[in-house]
Amino acid sequence: MTVLALDIGATKFAAGRVYGGRNVRDVRQVDVPREAVWEACRTLLAEVAGDDTVTAIGIGSAGPVDTRSGVTSPLNIPEWKSGFPIVAEVQKLFPGAAIRFAIDGACLALAEHHVGALRGVANGLAMTVSSGIGGGIIADGRVLLGRTGNAGHIGHIVVPGWDVPCECGGVGCVEAIASGMSSVRWARAQGWSGATGAALAKAAHSGDDIALAALHRSGTALGQAIASAAALQDIDLVVIGGGFAQSGAPLWEPLRAAVARHARLEFLGGLHVVLSRITNGATLVGAGVLAAGHATADTVV
Repeated sequence: MTVLALDIGATKFAAGRVYGGRNVRDVRQVDVPREAVWEACRTLLAEVAGDDTVTAIGIGSAGPVDTRSGVTSPLNIPEWKSGFPIVAEVQKLFPGAAIRFAIDGACLALAEHHVGALRGVANGLAMTVSSGIGGGIIADGRVLLGRTGNAGHIGHIVVPGWDVPCECGGVGCVEAIASGMSSVRWARAQGWSGATGAALAKAAHSGDDIALAALHRSGTALGQAIASAAALQDIDLVVIGGGFAQSGAPLWEPLRAAVARHARLEFLGGLHVVLSRITNGATLVGAGVLAAGHATADTVV
């Protein structure tokens, strides 16, 4: 019996084999191409499966998604932006397999709830801050999916003070301001010459003024969004993973300052924001939990 997990990210596909319901190994990944996107994804899945019979697959995808129809519409994958029937196509590849599909934020929340910082926590928020920004909600011990599967889409909370256009068509979304890609774009417009979020963080730690300003801007917007989400959800723990979240003090100090400034209601007095302890592919881990059937009706709603 072979169980697979697939992570559809904004810039990369990752897939691996699920062992023991929570452990994903034999992971391979490929960059998302500009064209022939499904062909790249299909080849990756076939390579990970090999000649084995696949019995279940968990798919975590950048959103928006529609879990009712099995369609994903990632904003940062142009070829799929208008909608791609990922569940139907994966089912064709593995006709006998059970396919379980969720937005990446829900998979992230599942991972944190099963093996990470939200283990044993009844109410909390899991976020990823990387090339994009996503999230998943734990409410009364269950991961919320919502009407179409997009619950927890914190990247599109609107934050005050900026009117930056977002890929979603809106203006002022926290993803348009604080993601790694958005921060790099802003820094380059100010004259910085680097190209990646990791390079931007390194420059900030070296004292580069533009890089420091970019991370301060991002951290402030993130803190504003987190304070709003915490008040809405009545939570006291937020865990953040993703590559850009590893940027250290230049990002986290303004983030925590903004949380302290905006989360002023008495019931938010114990609000904590922490860095994820899951260092390797939290969305893939959550997709593995989904695939293995640990995410039941009692844990997902």
